[in-house]
Amino acid sequence: MSSTQGRRLPVMADVAREAGVSHQTVSRVLNDHPNVRTETRTRVLEAIDKLGYRRNLVARALVTKHSRTLGVVSFDTTLYGPASTVYGIERAARAAGYFVSIVSLKSIDRSGVRDALDYLADQGVDGIVVVAPQRSAAQALADLPLGVPTVAVEGGEAGDVSVVCVDQVEGGRLATRHLLDLGHETVWHVSGPSDWLEAEGRVAGWRETLERAGRPVPEPLAGDWSPRSGYAAGQRLADMTDVRAVFVANDQMALGLLRAFTERGVRVPERVSVVGFDDIPESEFFSPPLTTIGQDFGAVGRHSIEVLLRQIEGGLAQARERLVVPPSFVLRGSTTRAG
Repeated sequence: MSSTQGRRLPVMADVAREAGVSHQTVSRVLNDHPNVRTETRTRVLEAIDKLGYRRNLVARALVTKHSRTLGVVSFDTTLYGPASTVYGIERAARAAGYFVSIVSLKSIDRSGVRDALDYLADQGVDGIVVVAPQRSAAQALADLPLGVPTVAVEGGEAGDVSVVCVDQVEGGRLATRHLLDLGHETVWHVSGPSDWLEAEGRVAGWRETLERAGRPVPEPLAGDWSPRSGYAAGQRLADMTDVRAVFVANDQMALGLLRAFTERGVRVPERVSVVGFDDIPESEFFSPPLTTIGQDFGAVGRHSIEVLLRQIEGGLAQARERLVVPPSFVLRGSTTRAG
């Protein structure tokens, strides 16, 4: 066989394509699963030999689980939430005596997720944490390799996969309830992208709180997590004379909104009270300091690793878990009583 130098090493998806089977079937062959037809097993083994796939390394990782390495698949780690989540996971893994192999994806599609999971299986990881805040990422969990313990962070319901998440709905409730308790008639909302589960949860908590209080529910203004989109929303809201309270789905968009309000002469909190979400390190230095909802990313990381280690130590028969981390309310100077 020719040398692999200068070209990409084959992964499980390559073996599957060569053999004309699914990557789940390749995983079953590597696991020596009994429910594989002899001719299919032979075809997969021939593809492995032809491509030079590292069969023994993967088989050892899937069967013995003694590599002391955990895999992490993450998405767009330039954003504060996912980046902080990955950092919390990495710290917790090191504290438990594990190394971490991280794959960061910019595009969310099933092919990219499958390749990332195959790559981590190639590394012989003992288990995988998938940071899945987007609906498409959560749906891609159906492509998880068989026999590998897995935990999804956020991830919605995530099928049969254990999930660790922050209670985004409760965070939306906390922000909205605070503004209503200050005497505001209703609360406007600048939302995150519609395909993000976190944005969906924050909208749900905001809407539920307004409806239960019998208050008007304004149409949300859609953002994309960036200060620029918050700035655009702030320009629109500044032109609305009846806006007195705004819940912004993350602190970075709140920063842009505050800039737009300042340029339009809308004083915060004297005319409009503003609440953000995330409690990024800079939020206490905004002008004014931002009232916001905090997320304990350290707790998310610790719980993710704890759940994963229970799977690794207890076997795949370990019951599916769902652990929810409560958000916290952080009061600063961007909110005040309605005048």
